[in-house]
Amino acid sequence: MGHLRLIDFDQVSVSSLNRHACATLADVGTPKVTCMKLFLEKICPDPKHLLVEEINEMFTAENGERLLQHHYSSISENGHQPSWTMVIDAIDDVPTKAALLAQCLRQNIRVMSCMGAGGKADVTRLHISDLRTAAKDPLATKLRQHLKKLVPPATLAGDYLEDQSRLSIVYSSEKPVVKLADFTPEQKAQGVHEFGAVDGMRIRVVPVLGTMPAVMGQTLAAMALTEIGGKPMMPVPGERLGRTLRHRMFQHVNRREESLMKQALKRNNREDLDPVNLPIEGTVLSDGTWVGPLNIDMDDISYLVELWLNRCAVTGKRMGTVMELVRWDTTRPANCNNFVLMSHPALKKFDAPEGGKDPLPADVKERIENVLQRCNANGYYGDD
Repeated sequence: MGHLRLIDFDQVSVSSLNRHACATLADVGTPKVTCMKLFLEKICPDPKHLLVEEINEMFTAENGERLLQHHYSSISENGHQPSWTMVIDAIDDVPTKAALLAQCLRQNIRVMSCMGAGGKADVTRLHISDLRTAAKDPLATKLRQHLKKLVPPATLAGDYLEDQSRLSIVYSSEKPVVKLADFTPEQKAQGVHEFGAVDGMRIRVVPVLGTMPAVMGQTLAAMALTEIGGKPMMPVPGERLGRTLRHRMFQHVNRREESLMKQALKRNNREDLDPVNLPIEGTVLSDGTWVGPLNIDMDDISYLVELWLNRCAVTGKRMGTVMELVRWDTTRPANCNNFVLMSHPALKKFDAPEGGKDPLPADVKERIENVLQRCNANGYYGDD
């Protein structure tokens, strides 16, 4: 059985109808969670397949632990209360948003978070990234500051600000095209200090083009559904590589492969072979080393850098240091599903006499091989 918990204190309003696909004019005044629950139950009316739970309440730091408790699942065999598969966050108040993300991080709950849609219109500027990468989004900047105070990165294993497997962000790098709406004459007459008495509520309206929150919401839904379905998305962070950098990286990997194959041919007394002229499937030498033509091109360089999220596959460090693409398993062909991105320090250890992949920590090897396996499963230059 699926279990979906909806948490929101707000009601459907006339001004919000432009961005609520499940609400109509007749729903104005209805709690948003009730409106959504009724809509979903029309699609899946059997609670044995999907249990939709509505909580018409504002999420706060004080009630957060209670709202994240999973009431409907039985206690597991080890006596622990089951947790949620993931939490999707669409709060627009920074302190409250930070409180929710902090709760999820402390409880090791996967969370996907949406940044600001107000005042923006260009869907081509949308990105999926980690929180540290999110740029040109004031909400993301403020959220980082708040979250680091609530959960100092050093207190958790790994840096959650750079770990998309724990915290993924959907944001727009577009500069806002409109400003906050001005105070109304009534607000000015009464004094603006009289408004905003409810924590987490804006006293001025952020103009919202209805398509933007819809597209960002659909992006979050796509991320969640593909992840639950075992076919997770592989978001591309930032801009694509320029032609000059792609060319340089391609030349490096080409020279590296030529050198490795010459060494392998000499080691196996097969210097009569010319790997470039072998069939694309290549051949395996007596010591198990594969030799053959390089099966990637300039366009594949961009794909591979995106596959590894512009980071060293071993250390997790970002592009900015010098990176090279390295064949992971010398017994397998030089295809896309056998190259990893490495920084020079990591590559130096990898190429050391006692190096290679075996001395790497087990969790690093597992992570790298999971990415390569996913690449192969997606049918991108599959071999074997």
